[in-house]
Amino acid sequence: MTIDNLNPAPTEPSPPRYLSSKTDLGITAVAFSGGQAKLGVDIGPKELIKAGLLTSLSEDLEYTLHWDRLVHAYPDLLPAHDPRVDNMLTPLSVSAVTKRLSEQVYDHAIQGRLTLTLGGDHSIAMGSVFGSAKAIHERTGKKLGLIWVDAHADINTPATSGSGNIHGMPVAFLAGIAKHPLFAWMQDQVVGKRGVIDTSRIVYIGLRDVDKGEKRILREEGIRAFSMHDVDRHGIGKVVDMALDYLRDEEGDTGPLYLSFDVDALDPSFAAATGTPVRGGLTLREGDFICECIHETGNLVGVDLVEVNPVEDRSGGAIAEETVRNAVSLVRCALGESLL
Repeated sequence: MTIDNLNPAPTEPSPPRYLSSKTDLGITAVAFSGGQAKLGVDIGPKELIKAGLLTSLSEDLEYTLHWDRLVHAYPDLLPAHDPRVDNMLTPLSVSAVTKRLSEQVYDHAIQGRLTLTLGGDHSIAMGSVFGSAKAIHERTGKKLGLIWVDAHADINTPATSGSGNIHGMPVAFLAGIAKHPLFAWMQDQVVGKRGVIDTSRIVYIGLRDVDKGEKRILREEGIRAFSMHDVDRHGIGKVVDMALDYLRDEEGDTGPLYLSFDVDALDPSFAAATGTPVRGGLTLREGDFICECIHETGNLVGVDLVEVNPVEDRSGGAIAEETVRNAVSLVRCALGESLL
């Protein structure tokens, strides 16, 4: 065996199939924490930007950034009174903010830009994924594939949720499993069978804290989910291969892909500054690998990075700094950074 065989040359990622340009990046920063009860997750986007994320995307990865230079808190949308409705906490705020966000992401995506949304809690995916799915369907006729990397399934309905926190419900609303008049704007755009995303186009990676009602929904809907047990058994490489293979059509195309990455998918030893950390998660290298592989398909059209919460650091700053640094690494890998 030759040295060349042992050390093959790095391969170039596939050119983007569903974007107008490989360098145009539409960015929306969302300082919103209303999908859950803990303060501080609204600080996450500011800290990611402060850590140099956007500068590195521009200078190192050579993206042309389309960004209004604002971290949106949407004060004009937040009602003075936002009571629990049908077991949902602050539903008026979540609905108003995610609707506005969906319009912002749509404005980028309809122009064929790759989109990056920095949160904020994971309820914001109701807006970011919706806006991307709508634009992709209008531009290409294709249905979006959603890869949800998270310790939690976030597929509770208002009826199954124990807490009422809407950051545990976005997948259910996106798939049309949950519906409510307060989120009627989502139900007006049915790209899939019931919602903007078909359950057959959803894949989870990294699950390890799934509620009883969510387990039932996953089974009944036949949603493909890879838990940390699967990662332990097969290794992250095989899990990512199986996830992407599940989304491929008869021609071998996964179709357009959206990556929604909750930083709590990482083990707390890598990302402890988050609202709902769960032991036994992904290593940073495994998280980076997932992002790298999805980028390499050439089919990635949108990315969320959510749930960085610096306030959850009780160490005086070191834990928050590490969590932010590792979150920056995830985004960079999703957008094309490679080891070679």
